[in-house]
Amino acid sequence: MGKVRVAILCGGRSAEHEVSLQSAFNVIQAIDRDKYEPLLIGIDRQGGWHLYDSSGFLRRPDDTGAVALREPGNSVMLLGSGGQGRVVDVASGRVLATVDAVFPILHGPMGEDGTVQGQLMLADLPFVGSDVLGSAIAMDKDISKRLLRDAGLPIVPFRVFERSAQGRIDYLELEGELGPVLFVKPACLGSSVGISKVSDGDALDRAAEEAFSYGNKVIIESFVEGREIECSVLGNEDPIASVPGEIVPHHGYYSYEAKYLDPDGARLEIQASLTEEETKEVQILAVKAFKALCCQGMARVDFFLRPNGAFFINEINTIPGFTRISMYPKLWDASGIPYAALIDRLIRLAMEQFESDRRLRTTL
Repeated sequence: MGKVRVAILCGGRSAEHEVSLQSAFNVIQAIDRDKYEPLLIGIDRQGGWHLYDSSGFLRRPDDTGAVALREPGNSVMLLGSGGQGRVVDVASGRVLATVDAVFPILHGPMGEDGTVQGQLMLADLPFVGSDVLGSAIAMDKDISKRLLRDAGLPIVPFRVFERSAQGRIDYLELEGELGPVLFVKPACLGSSVGISKVSDGDALDRAAEEAFSYGNKVIIESFVEGREIECSVLGNEDPIASVPGEIVPHHGYYSYEAKYLDPDGARLEIQASLTEEETKEVQILAVKAFKALCCQGMARVDFFLRPNGAFFINEINTIPGFTRISMYPKLWDASGIPYAALIDRLIRLAMEQFESDRRLRTTL
């Protein structure tokens, strides 16, 4: 058999555009060229899809603050049927390439939230990661927290506010319910974008305005004093969990700047210093969360560990970062699955899920 041609989707319209570009850059470098032929499709900030040469599609790839797609290549559409994709030039209608599978490395809205996954399912193409349902559930922190809570899993206390409540969120009311220190977040975004830590009413108003600038729903959570633990999950019906790692922020909490811009913003400890019992517990919780939210393929589950030994699930990311410092691949590397083998495993899981779904009946 020849090489599997994998279309790698990156960029997108969300605030996590630059992180996606760097993740794609690293996947392109690590993918096993003996098995796979990568095809790079970059999505610009206006939502246009463009075909690029995968060897040089970025400007300043090592600088998260300045990384960008080069001048657009061909404007394309991705079409498909029967498990075979076609990259079609928009202007001429000419087929530029065929595709066997898709690896969406898109973070945030219009990429990680089920929108692109729906398009790929309609095109009848195998793709890495969760389907429409799992992607949409995990992207929305409000919905995911309610499902985790109903599954009996430990979550941080929270409140949700729609845009209509902006300017009328009462700090004193929330202080009585959630405590004096609060985290304010956009409900449907990741990479710590738009997140603020507040402890008074004026700061809450400013934080809510910032969070609402990214979406129509804001989640406000209790501050949890404790360690930040992360665990990677891999698989479809029978997923496995990696060794856990720990984030040690140097400036209060793990902000976007600490994750991607400040080299001294945080320290990653892999493997986390946990007891055998704590390690087993966090792995079990990670897999339970993965299943409760109907995830497939991959996810990173983030936890807080209180001094009393209690774990709380913070959130789950269905398309975690694949940058050179991202926890998801680093945790699997520490668990015995190096970067290239991890990409191989993810693509094979996508193909297996696709074949399993194709066996389902579609007629009476």
